[in-house]
Amino acid sequence: MENKPRLAVLIPCHNEAATVARVVTDFRLALPDAVIHVCDNNSTDDTAKIARESHAVVWSEVHPGKGSVIRRLFAEIEADIYIMVDGDATYDAASAPAMVELLQKHHLDMVVARRISTQQEAYRSGHRSGNRILTATVGYIFGRQLTDILSGFRIFSRRFVKSFPATSHGFEIETELTVHALQMRLPIAEIDSPYFARPEGSVSKLNTWPDGFRILGKILRLFSLEKPLQFFSIIASACFLVASLLFIPVLFEYIETGLVPKFPSLIVAVGAYLLAVLWLVVGIILRTTSAGRLEAKRFAYLSVKP
Repeated sequence: MENKPRLAVLIPCHNEAATVARVVTDFRLALPDAVIHVCDNNSTDDTAKIARESHAVVWSEVHPGKGSVIRRLFAEIEADIYIMVDGDATYDAASAPAMVELLQKHHLDMVVARRISTQQEAYRSGHRSGNRILTATVGYIFGRQLTDILSGFRIFSRRFVKSFPATSHGFEIETELTVHALQMRLPIAEIDSPYFARPEGSVSKLNTWPDGFRILGKILRLFSLEKPLQFFSIIASACFLVASLLFIPVLFEYIETGLVPKFPSLIVAVGAYLLAVLWLVVGIILRTTSAGRLEAKRFAYLSVKP
């Protein structure tokens, strides 16, 4: 008889006293064989106490941010399949068994719950638009395999979790998880899942504009790290364009008159051309470093037994 996989539900929480008991209960009903882990991240309410009373395994992480919590849980918890979900009761626990089955059946490393909601208050227009923009940006740079890169409800294989080099501190963690899977060309999938409004008394911790810019910054940092030649080629092209806009009029005037009256423009243009070459060389050098880092991550991934 085949042994059942060990399931671990990971619930990062900050001031989720109003919802954590419901999330723990719902996932225990959906996945009765799973161990429910709640990680309290500096809550000032009774989140940890309520989670403990709900018979969850309670952890504490003092470093602020969802990324810090996920990094801690990924390092500490041993399981075969990991279910990551927010503690705000907006995700559908009933979708978890189908996601786990999909991961096992097709030997995937990540399954993402694509949020489907008809409730305006569940998925505010600002968040929806920001998600589309950020998803399109990631898709353009790294590949268009996912349509909801910011979903907080995901299933992972042990191999993914134990080889994931988490560096994010806050809500950028979903972006980092997505980019890692795309850059490593890991087998992943999406599945539609209902998305609900927060229950009364529960307050969102996501600030649309500040967190949106932090996520965009994370995408750009990952772009420069994972695809440096393309990233620095864009900067080099911008420098080359500026240089050409300054140099071409000076060149035409020199051809017509034999004089160079706009010497400052010529100096700036030459400097911009040199910067363009410099940025291109930086991209070429870092491409080698990036290839070595990708190879190291691949070896780390393969070293973990499925």
